[in-house]
Amino acid sequence: MNKLLATLIAGFFAAGVFAQAPAAAPAAPAAAPAKVEAKADMKAAKAEKKAHKADKKAEKVAAAPAPLADKK
Repeated sequence: MNKLLATLIAGFFAAGVFAQAPAAAPAAPAAAPAKVEAKADMKAAKAEKKAHKADKKAEKVAAAPAPLADKK
């Protein structure tokens, strides 16, 4: 009976110490480089879209018929 009581007390003591221990420091996030790369990709895509839009506008202006001169 004494061994059982000693084991229970030791177990409660160990559980209490474990519960009060500070949490382990979280690992550094590994997604940071991927996030930076994704942001760079977004900027490149935005610049490409803007250039494509400018090309389309230039084509539209070039394809427009010349205005008719006023005849007097």
